[in-house]
Order: sequence, then structure tokens, then C-alpha cells
Amino acid sequence: MNFDPSCSSTAHLVSRRSMLSNMLAGAAGVGALGQLVHPLVAKEIEAKKKQVLIFLLNGGLSQFESFDPKPNTDTGGPFRSISTAVPGIHFSELMPYTAQISDKLAVVRSMFAEKVPGSHGGAREYVVTGRPPQQGPYPWIGPVYSKLLADNVDLPGNIHITPSRWGPRQDAAFLGPRHASLVLSGGKPPLNVDRPTLFDKELDDTRYKLRQIADLRFSQRRRTAYTEAYQSSYDQAAQLIRQKELFDVTKESEKDQLRYGSHDVGRHCLMARRLLEKGVTCVKVTHNNYDSHMENFNFHLEQLGEFDQPFATLMQDLDDRGMLDSTLVMLVTEFGRTPTIQPDNGRDHWPPNWSVVLGGCGIQTGGVLGATNDNGTEIVDRPVHVGEMFHTYLRAVGLDPTATHQVGGNKVPIGAPERSAVEELLS
Repeated sequence: MNFDPSCSSTAHLVSRRSMLSNMLAGAAGVGALGQLVHPLVAKEIEAKKKQVLIFLLNGGLSQFESFDPKPNTDTGGPFRSISTAVPGIHFSELMPYTAQISDKLAVVRSMFAEKVPGSHGGAREYVVTGRPPQQGPYPWIGPVYSKLLADNVDLPGNIHITPSRWGPRQDAAFLGPRHASLVLSGGKPPLNVDRPTLFDKELDDTRYKLRQIADLRFSQRRRTAYTEAYQSSYDQAAQLIRQKELFDVTKESEKDQLRYGSHDVGRHCLMARRLLEKGVTCVKVTHNNYDSHMENFNFHLEQLGEFDQPFATLMQDLDDRGMLDSTLVMLVTEFGRTPTIQPDNGRDHWPPNWSVVLGGCGIQTGGVLGATNDNGTEIVDRPVHVGEMFHTYLRAVGLDPTATHQVGGNKVPIGAPERSAVEELLS
């Protein structure tokens, strides 16, 4: 219900007595919330405590210089292929650390999309929604996870660690601002997370609890999408103030900081580990500068030289901590690079085939799905559409991509209804 200021109803008049009684009733409600959950529902919620880690290699990672090398061919470029931890599987020599943990990964070498927009943004949207952007807007995969998996009220369900040039995105579409990405630009803490000097912690905690009690009673009568979004934003902001040290990677041991590296992507991967350990549902890490129309080989030598070790280190840490079994890891990019090498040693955009990597929760690891021909110009085995992968991402954490979102009384399919999951990838 929306408030109309011209309305003269006495329902808008609140006496001190009624306010206090409402707050007391709300306090009782807060204490009783746990008793309102049916045991079977509670069991289902417990079973769904899965997390997701997404790596976006922004710009279009070259499959030739990463997971589908073609050495000694007219398209392969100057880099060799190297053996991995899985016999018979080879990666580019630019990824030696990732090669050592390949048994924890599943590589899809036959990803494709038809009618991909020429822009990076449109192609990226296709990958993270499973639908062509012309059909949208649809929520990106991060907000979908936040909506369907998140049960941690202390922190946002969807945090995006980005290079400093990456600003906020309207990625939640009709799921609303509660599930939109909290962007940590440059891997820095959110702005304005310092508590006002007017309040010490004890006084601020009391003030926060008082607001919670009042809001609970109010929301039972006048709940709208706007009030819910506002309340969620306020709650998250208040919790972030209490936990701002979570975003400070210098709290980690010097040894760990050295293992991950002092460059941005190393710090961002270490921060991702901290967030996942705290219980954030979905963490995304973006690494830029793969759009190599010129100097493709130098670009990938530099970018993968940064990315390879911290990515492998994070995967190993998640495994050592027993978190990989409940954490889905996705390494995606918006398209591949052309087999043809340009005169200036560049590779252009290439949506006919590229590589995607998965690991962790719900994934059959230690193998390769799909194949391209000898010089990488076409798929010769098991094409995998981006819409199929979207279904697979959800199935891996126990969600049903054929279910629907409820939007304004309408049912909107979560995944593209004409697609289905890639069963070969699911464990």
C-alpha cells in the first residue's frame, strides 16, 4: 500500500501508546521468528547453503592462449601447450599454476552463442543471463543467486570486486535493488562505512535494534517493494559499518598476502576468499584488458601472468578449507578471439566458439567437454550454448532453472525455457 498524503484516514494517526504497544509486539515477533519456520522448510534452507565464486575475464579471453591451445598451426600463435594435472589435457603455457589444479576444474571448449551483439556489454549480458539482450532486461546470474540462495542478513548476497574503472551496474532487473551487486570498485571497501562520531557502538546498536522493532510492525501492515528495498539497504549498510574490517586484506597474514600477490587481482582474490569465508552467497571478481585487437600475445602474457597464480591459489585454498564442495566456481568471458591473427598481432571478437571453466560444487571435474578442430575455426564435438550453461550454473547449486520468478503477479522463467542444463557437467 502506498501512502497518499491527501488521505485523511485516522489510520495514519499514531499515538505514543499505540506506537509503544506495536514495538513491544514487534519485539515478541523478532524472538518468535525462528519458531515460525516449518522443520521441513528449515531442512531445505540448510541444504541450500551453497556459495558461488564468479571470475569474469572482461574483454574476451583468447581460448588459444588459455584453455584450448593450438600450437604449431596457422592460428595457434607463439606459445606452447603444457601438460596439466589430468593426463591428456593441455593448457597454454601462460597458465602453469592453473594447469597444476586442473583436476579441480571442468573445461568446456565448445561454448557458443548465435546472433551475439557486437558490443562487449551485449555479449557479456548474453553470457550472464542466458538470453539475448534484445529479450531483456533479465537479471544477471549474481542477483539470481542472491535471490534464490542468500540467507545471510548480515551481508549483501551479491558482491562484485572490480577494477577501479568498473562502476555499478543495473544487473538485478526486476529482482530489485536488494539483489543488485554491491560493487567494490578497485577492491576498496564501500563508501561511507565509518560510524558517525555522534554514536558509539553501544548506542548505535541500541538505535539499530529500535529501528528493527518499529520496522517489523510497520512492514506487517504497509509492506511494499519500495519499503522492503529501503529496509534491506539500510540493514546492509548498518551491518557493513559493523564489519568494515572484512574488506581489509591486510588483516590476512603476510604469508597469504605474498602467496596471492601484491597486484590488484591478487588482492581481489584474497578479498574474495575473506568474503566467502564470512558467508557471502555470491562473489564476483572481474579482471580487465583481454580485448586484444592489437598485441594479443603481449596482452595475454601480461594479463594471464597476473591472473594465473592467484586464481590457482584461491582454488587450492577453498579446497584445503573444505569449501570447494559447497562453492561453485565459474570462469567466464563474453566471447573468444578469432583464429585469424591480424597483421598487428591482434585477435578480434569470436563468438562461434570459446572456452569456459567450472569447478567445485555440483560439477564433474577433471575433464574436458567439447572440442574444436585442429586450428580452432569450428566446433567438432558437443556444442554448448550460453543458455545451456545458464541452466547448468543453477543446477550445480541445487536450483531449478525451469522454475519461475514471480514478478508483479506474472511468472517469468528463470532460465531460457527452450534450453536445458548440460548433464555431462553435473555430478
